[in-house]
Amino acid sequence: MSVFTGKEKLKLGFGLMRLPKNEDGTINVEETSQMVDKFIEAGGTYFDTAFAYPGSEEAIRKALVERYPRDSYTLASKCIISPGSNTTEEDAKNEIKTSLERSGAGYFDYYLVHAIQRSNYKKYDEYGIWDYVKELKEKGLVKHWGFSFHADPDLLEELLEKHPDAEFVQLQINYADWENPGVNSRRNWEICKAHGKPVVVMEPVKGGILADPIDTVKAIFDKENNGLSYSSWALRFVASKDNLLAVLSGMSSLAQMEDNLSFMKDFKPLDEHEEEVIREAQKALDADQSIPCTACHYCVKGCPMGIPIPEIFTVENRKKGSPEFRTKREYAIVTQDKGKASDCIQCGQCEGACPQHLPIIELLVKCQAME
Repeated sequence: MSVFTGKEKLKLGFGLMRLPKNEDGTINVEETSQMVDKFIEAGGTYFDTAFAYPGSEEAIRKALVERYPRDSYTLASKCIISPGSNTTEEDAKNEIKTSLERSGAGYFDYYLVHAIQRSNYKKYDEYGIWDYVKELKEKGLVKHWGFSFHADPDLLEELLEKHPDAEFVQLQINYADWENPGVNSRRNWEICKAHGKPVVVMEPVKGGILADPIDTVKAIFDKENNGLSYSSWALRFVASKDNLLAVLSGMSSLAQMEDNLSFMKDFKPLDEHEEEVIREAQKALDADQSIPCTACHYCVKGCPMGIPIPEIFTVENRKKGSPEFRTKREYAIVTQDKGKASDCIQCGQCEGACPQHLPIIELLVKCQAME
């Protein structure tokens, strides 16, 4: 059976990792519901949540599952064994039960072996997760199964050869990482295409970095004077590729949803001139020294010192041109009652969990200058 269900009328997928928040940090279900309405009205069908996204599955139950017929949309969720975690085989296999209870979905149209990296892929073999997701499909709890991937092309080739019945692959693809040797967006996309595996794209705006890029990149896009958002360049770059099932955008507000739909509803691929503009932006990014952290927080979950790594990196990136006292103040705020960069014991847990493969230990040493 083809992985394309026939429901996907829009290339844009609604990523549910970064939903709008209330002041108390809980997910704003009312605004999420409004975003769902806009998305479905425009022809959107693909929703992507995960066991590991706090509050996401419960929120989408209220905003989507309880409000729309089950056959009018597709819903994806994921099973994860985080690098360095104490997740047991029983824990991993029970995740779908919890996900179905939280979401109330009854079944998942797409289910993924999640966040595969060099540091955790053997655990999925050890626990028999590959066979387990096939069993879930046989039971009707899963319609299609695949995996999300954050590693090198050699491992991707190995996995696709070992699991030729995987129906799709989720990859990090964006113009910043297209030729990035740490992410290998282009090469991994080419491998999936060669194996006949459709791709779901994650991080097309790199955790928001490309929605609000560095000034040199903004200047390149602003020169075009077309009134389009910076996000539009990033999403259209990815959506212009072939062999895609969906391009996930982790939208955090109704305004972001409306912006994304403004250029994705009646999608037009990049033309030759626009492709050249993207190449200029790529060169500007290559010359920048900012830390390309997407704030996924996978590194924080197992940190024995409780260091807020993404927040520290954000302060480090913003300090350019800022007075020293302001940088120190912002650093003190994000580390209040938490670990500081100097508290790092260099255990390496964070680097094993980082989808971007950042040299976190080395970067934290650099960040100590802000203390």
